[in-house]
Amino acid sequence: MAQADEFGEDLADFLRRLGELRAARTIPDGDLRAVLDTALFELGHVAEQLWPRYEQLASESGLFAGRQEEQLLRAVFQRLPLPVALMDRDTVVRRMNFAASGLTGVRAGYATGRPLAGMLAHADRAALRSQTAAVARGEGDRSVTVHLQQRPADGVRATLTAIRPGTEPHTVVLVVLQPGVSQRLPRPERLYGPAPDLAEATRNAAHLDLVDTMTTELLSPPAGDRSAVLRRVARVLHGRFADWVVADLGARTPVRTEVLAPEGAAGAEDVVRQDPATCPLVVEAARGGSTALQVRPEDPDAFGRDANGTPVLVRADVTSLLCVPLAGPEGGPVEGVLTLFRCGARLAFSLAEAQVVDVMSRHIALALRRVG
Repeated sequence: MAQADEFGEDLADFLRRLGELRAARTIPDGDLRAVLDTALFELGHVAEQLWPRYEQLASESGLFAGRQEEQLLRAVFQRLPLPVALMDRDTVVRRMNFAASGLTGVRAGYATGRPLAGMLAHADRAALRSQTAAVARGEGDRSVTVHLQQRPADGVRATLTAIRPGTEPHTVVLVVLQPGVSQRLPRPERLYGPAPDLAEATRNAAHLDLVDTMTTELLSPPAGDRSAVLRRVARVLHGRFADWVVADLGARTPVRTEVLAPEGAAGAEDVVRQDPATCPLVVEAARGGSTALQVRPEDPDAFGRDANGTPVLVRADVTSLLCVPLAGPEGGPVEGVLTLFRCGARLAFSLAEAQVVDVMSRHIALALRRVG
């Protein structure tokens, strides 16, 4: 411990001297030779003194060995032939292996940070959340049969167990997915090849048609100004994909550009006059946040209130929403924010639909930059 404290003091002294060197950049050019010599001396001190002592302390504490073991365990996790995932007590995915990505049809990078329950049929989501919370509380391992949105006819056995990885501050839940548990007879594809999933094929065709329509609209001249681009985008999505389409232009101070609501919807004029800065979802997306997918939003004030003080999500009877920042594929500034509502008994947005909107948002951002 004494060696670690001494190393920390030396490192703190080095950082203070580094601050003095940064401040010395303002001196006249003729005196920079001495500053350069001092900087070289400090770099030599790091290479010859501080770094070897750090390696010694790390090796004595087993840090390097721990890193190698952690890398090995990560590789084993990713290459397991069984679909497995790590998630928290709310089923939010921390890590998913290749087999689980193939089973769910969702890329691991996209699934991370989103609830695994969102990939299931609506009837199974509450059961998975409840069993996961029980396992995280230490009430023992559980197993439950669920159905994926992509393949609702096939049951999947989800086996849950609690673990405490060294890198995690809290208990996490390891879930192992075993597909095909509802099939008592030999699977048809073993005899005749894979049978087509007509429902999935229909959904994929609808998504492809939507992307094609959006691309055609964005490429069709004349483009007009940036507001005109968002108005054309809203018309493509309204009705066929979302009950409400709200488009805001800009990031630092977003401006409400277009609002398309169901015919005769109450409160549409209030949403048109609403300041986007009063909508927490829009503000977070404009700051560069990721796509927000919410089913039965828990926070009624997430999209602000109308002129009477009623939450917009409550007045519009919003059952699911998507809020997407409009940013290009290479990143860069956010050009605007697109918010979509589904209301009443309409089927909630799925993860697959969120991916489609995420792809279209990058195309919309490129069109806005081209016009701008």
